[in-house]
Amino acid sequence: MNITLKPEEEQLIQEKLKSGKYQTAYEIIVEALRLLAERDNYYQKWVEETRQKVVVGLEQLDRGEGIDGDVVIARLRNKLSKARENQH
Repeated sequence: MNITLKPEEEQLIQEKLKSGKYQTAYEIIVEALRLLAERDNYYQKWVEETRQKVVVGLEQLDRGEGIDGDVVIARLRNKLSKARENQH
């Protein structure tokens, strides 16, 4: 497989090599692919967890265990307000 890199991508690889953390460009590519796979796995796990939460939520709604929309909005606004206060 041949890959053509843009100059800025080659420059990034050269900078990583100069840092001394990597001995070869191949090591850098392998690490990048590992991180890509890790990110993809994390995203897939998040999707599955979110789907499960939606199923649980829908089951709760079917049982009449839902929370009034106005209450939810008020709680979200309160959390947002507190988050903003903590930033200052």
